[in-house]
Amino acid sequence: MALMPKRVKFRKTQRGRIRGEANRGNRVAFGDFGLQALERGWVTAQQIEAARVACTRYLGPEGKYWIRIFPHKSVTKKPAETRQGKGKGDVEFWAAVVRPGAVLFEVGGVPEPIARGIFRRQAGKLPVRVRMIKRRAV
Repeated sequence: MALMPKRVKFRKTQRGRIRGEANRGNRVAFGDFGLQALERGWVTAQQIEAARVACTRYLGPEGKYWIRIFPHKSVTKKPAETRQGKGKGDVEFWAAVVRPGAVLFEVGGVPEPIARGIFRRQAGKLPVRVRMIKRRAV
């Protein structure tokens, strides 16, 4: 089942604009390596799920992964060949709003080549350009 909020204050949201860079969730916090967005955009719940499946298949039993984004935004669509008016369309899917610099996924407990392989597979499932980053030594 795809990710979506349990409940929201308002069912239908406006599209809005994605401005600025991510100033929260922009560094590796849990694992050793992270997948960082380089572009702004919406990542749908289905895309997050596809990336998660790609990660778990490649990761196997060793290592651990974290999903750092959640689809809070509802995106509506009106049916095809429908006249204008008659209100806002029904919710079609849920999306996470991603800014440049946001860490989307993290992995830990695996060597760098494995992490690189995981992120390469995940990058193919995502609508934004991404890069791999390492945890900073504190």
